[in-house]
Amino acid sequence: MPSTILDPTGGSSPAAPADGRPTPRSTAVRLRGARIGLLENTKHNAALLLQELGALLTAEHHVAALVPYTKRNFAVPVPDSLLHELADGCDAVITGVGDCGSCSGSAVADGILLERHGVPTAVICSDAFTASADAMAELTGDGDFPYLTTSHPVASLTPGQVRERARQLLPALVDRLTGAAPGAATAAQGATGPGACAGTTSTAAHTAGTGGAR
Repeated sequence: MPSTILDPTGGSSPAAPADGRPTPRSTAVRLRGARIGLLENTKHNAALLLQELGALLTAEHHVAALVPYTKRNFAVPVPDSLLHELADGCDAVITGVGDCGSCSGSAVADGILLERHGVPTAVICSDAFTASADAMAELTGDGDFPYLTTSHPVASLTPGQVRERARQLLPALVDRLTGAAPGAATAAQGATGPGACAGTTSTAAHTAGTGGAR
């Protein structure tokens, strides 16, 4: 049975490989005809944001099916039973929203677990909690794990604002799932990386405000 280690958010995380190197992960999917899992973590507006992103992927990138899932405890990694269900039933997964310390860390843990099971995964976190997300990635031996950031807060947005937020996130989401290099729109917003200051626009800074890839 795989061991677990404590994470900085108080839950558990996938253990880092014994040799210190990240387990190879699947990072690309062809969106046309794909079956996309939408794994929401019960945080307010999380389900709506994922639904809006799914609708955009369906309309503009021709995904074949959207399958909603709910993780009932946002503060810990996805249960094994749900992990295997997602891995068996989805070509790719979108999950979030990490808008607190514990849920950001666990969302990144979910993304790492899913990709180690062969499922490309886009994790969405609030830009206010990137420290927790980065700490989880480092803890699992996958410190360069890429996730998407969006402006904090998400929970207080109106449905119309959630729809606009989804539109802003879409270019980075598509790049993340397809394994493409960040497009012009994403690069203009900025990519994210550990230790960068929020609001800095560069290829190694956390995106502030809209949506970008780490």
